[in-house]
Amino acid sequence: MKTIKTLAVATGCAIVLYAGSAFAQVKVPAPSPSQTIKQQFALSSVELNYSRPNMNGRTILGDLVPYDKVWRTGANSATTITFGEDVTFGGKPVPAGKYGLVTIPGKQSWTVILSKNLNITKPADYKQEEDVARVTVTPKRNGAAQQTFSIDFQNIQYKSMDLVISWDKFSVPVGIAANIDGQIQSQIEAAMQTDKKPYFQAALYYADMNKDLKKAVTYIDQAAEQQPDAFWVLYQKARIHSLVKDNAVAKAAAQQSMELAKKAESADYVALNTKLLATLK
Repeated sequence: MKTIKTLAVATGCAIVLYAGSAFAQVKVPAPSPSQTIKQQFALSSVELNYSRPNMNGRTILGDLVPYDKVWRTGANSATTITFGEDVTFGGKPVPAGKYGLVTIPGKQSWTVILSKNLNITKPADYKQEEDVARVTVTPKRNGAAQQTFSIDFQNIQYKSMDLVISWDKFSVPVGIAANIDGQIQSQIEAAMQTDKKPYFQAALYYADMNKDLKKAVTYIDQAAEQQPDAFWVLYQKARIHSLVKDNAVAKAAAQQSMELAKKAESADYVALNTKLLATLK
């Protein structure tokens, strides 16, 4: 009798183990797949981790996503964002680091929050005293309904960009900015004391950021002397000289860049020089 019981127990365990093994081997697509975005920004990068639910015929705001309650801003796991350097988020200072990203959707405005808590998956997990930044944003109405929830980065510039939360017919933008001018100028000044002077990079920085066009002209001229056959450098020389209305020098540099670009079969720079020359008189 004991042997029969032992055999029955052993058989039952085997069935459980087999069933567990069988279930463990089943792999199906996630209904709300996760996404990781790593965006190069300013002097470092920003990394975002979140999950992307679909509408699936459901009413989103005021139903699936209730008004005036903390939302994990996605599905499944908590949404997190990591800044590689100090930034401002909606104008609020935020040190470099990793934060939980949650929102409180409202009928007229949304509250977008960065929290020290990285594991907010339900309203009970949220504590306002853990806020690092809290921003009020007026949502924008979109035309067609967006089926899949999305958070992405848009309008990416040297030191600013927008984090945009969007789903259904709404989008919620939050500005992100980095104060990097002092760091870049310090790097340029230090590099100019070395044997490998970054004339080209410095010229583009001073021109594109509209910092000091005189310095930009000086540096691009020196870059062109360093690389007299570089059509991309000569194009920038033409462009920067055009900014200070030195059209004679700009025209000569653009024509030289054009000829070199044609020899290199660089259609992009041929087109760029053609457009620039059309503006010079």
